[in-house]
Amino acid sequence: MYAIFETGGKQYKAEAGDVIRIEKIAGDEGDQVKFEKVIAFSDGDSLKTGTPYLDAATVNATITAVGRGAKVIIFKFKAKKDYRRKRGHRQPYTELEIDNFTIGGKELGVKPKKAVEPKKEEPEEKAVEPVEKAAKEKPAKEAKPKDKPAEKVEPKAEKPAEKEKTEPKPKVEKPVAEKKTKADDKPKVEEKPAKETEPKQDKPAKADEAKPESTMTKADITAKLDELGIEYKKSAKKDELQALLDGASK
Repeated sequence: MYAIFETGGKQYKAEAGDVIRIEKIAGDEGDQVKFEKVIAFSDGDSLKTGTPYLDAATVNATITAVGRGAKVIIFKFKAKKDYRRKRGHRQPYTELEIDNFTIGGKELGVKPKKAVEPKKEEPEEKAVEPVEKAAKEKPAKEAKPKDKPAEKVEPKAEKPAEKEKTEPKPKVEKPVAEKKTKADDKPKVEEKPAKETEPKQDKPAKADEAKPESTMTKADITAKLDELGIEYKKSAKKDELQALLDGASK
């Protein structure tokens, strides 16, 4: 047995005892609601349809919850226009539990009762005696320290007495053979007498060589120098001309 009804611009198929979500309607949790826009109804044997709705037909339900659905992202974008817009939306809803249907004043389709599970019997808790009484009745045994067996002390082995030190015997000095040194083995080389160095005799100073008297006059020398000009300093006869000039000036 089921019915098809309309609400919020949508059509829903429901049976007695179903829980469905529809678009939000006025009402709070626990309120009773009726939907009169019943499009079709089937009792299992026949199907009745309306034009567009059935007369004197309702769907009875109870609001069980009111809330909002999952978030939906709305993103708008326009290419080459620098336009982007992002929005989020959560659609509100109303949750219903279908109770029954009313057709021609008769209630049909009673929702099945929920089977109630029997409560499990919890095991009875044993009464716990207070700690003080338990302590009085059963005094705790004092733990006696166990006697440890005495450790056996092994006798130390006596060291043998040191032998009496005997006086050292006097050593007999043996005749030491004269060792020949390496220097003695080498043949002696006769030292040659150092040659007497004769004092060097100072060589007589060479007598000043007689310079040839120049036949050139001072006027001739100056004329010669004027001819040489700048090349005078580079001339090979520079010293010679200078000597002649000195002799002429004297």
